[in-house]
Amino acid sequence: MTGEFKYELMASDGRARRGRIHTAHGTIETPAFMPVGTAGTVKAMTADAVRSTGAEIVLGNTYHLMLRPTAERVAQFGGLHKFMDWPGPILTDSGGFQVMSLSKLRKMDEDGVTFSSHVDGRKIKLTPERSMEIQNLLDADITMCFDECTPYPATHEQAAESMRLSMRWAVRCRAAFRARPGYGLFGIVQGSTFEDLRRESVDALTDIGFDGYAIGGLAVGEGQEEMFRALDFTGPMLPDDRPRYLMGVGRPLDIVGSVLRGIDMFDCVMPTRSGRTGQGFTRHGVLNIRNARHVHDDRPLDEACECPTCRKHSRGYLHHLFKANEMLGPMLLTWHNLRYYQDLMAGLRAAIEAGNLADHAAALEAAMVDGDIPATSDPLTGDEQ
Repeated sequence: MTGEFKYELMASDGRARRGRIHTAHGTIETPAFMPVGTAGTVKAMTADAVRSTGAEIVLGNTYHLMLRPTAERVAQFGGLHKFMDWPGPILTDSGGFQVMSLSKLRKMDEDGVTFSSHVDGRKIKLTPERSMEIQNLLDADITMCFDECTPYPATHEQAAESMRLSMRWAVRCRAAFRARPGYGLFGIVQGSTFEDLRRESVDALTDIGFDGYAIGGLAVGEGQEEMFRALDFTGPMLPDDRPRYLMGVGRPLDIVGSVLRGIDMFDCVMPTRSGRTGQGFTRHGVLNIRNARHVHDDRPLDEACECPTCRKHSRGYLHHLFKANEMLGPMLLTWHNLRYYQDLMAGLRAAIEAGNLADHAAALEAAMVDGDIPATSDPLTGDEQ
């Protein structure tokens, strides 16, 4: 737990970057995918199992952990690393996404947001300062600014008002953040799909100065084409010497396209949520293990995958587990999906180092032709509950 928080650029290929983030609890090879552990657990997985997939960093959530067991209780156990048996880096979402996703349960003003807890209905106030305090109690290596995730669609006026509120909150977050070696604070760029507003947001955040920059307000229903368009103009605005994090993405080809556009970090509930609902990610597309065509199939989910699910079990067995409502089914499929995502990222890193990312990306897309559901569509977003 020594050293400064920093981003090291190791190679590039076009706009794509191969880097390394140094944190208090270890290094993160980028481009990286972060499994979502909203409430201090990656659903259906032990911490050892998550580590075995190749994941180096996981994500926790301020809003959910402040409700239960509370940040103060987590701190009593030595912080989230010890509490959930994850000695590596942790990034915590600030609670800003819930400003949008729980809009029917909250009241927002200049000071912050007052929530009605979805657990017990009690009123809770979350401000930029309180978000920083909670994330410090959790001992997050990467703390996220408290912001409002602008919903989509939004008019230019709505997006501007939302973004400027987030920028005022960012000033307060920077002032409240307790800097210490190896820990970083990320600002979040907002502005919906409007280029001028994204520019205004980037200018405001870089004037404040952050250790990394996230792009928020995408993967909220705008579709892949519009998301990529926004990344095309937003990515080049960001500092080259800081990590870039696209929040809430996503499907494999959304990640590939975003890496091509210079993004370094990703998170999404998709591999775990899909694993619990019977969808498996393979190099040939996404399959639904509940479908009858898998009943007699003795093949693994993915012949090229080295995860325990693929090495030890057939599609027919997984189909049986889901049909019998056995909890082992979601566990095994989640394990595979997380390994698939880590293998995807490792392949992208290797391709950037080799200077053949464009060919590698084209090959990935061409291979995804044999699935039960389309290989690309609007990314799923939200919290795992």
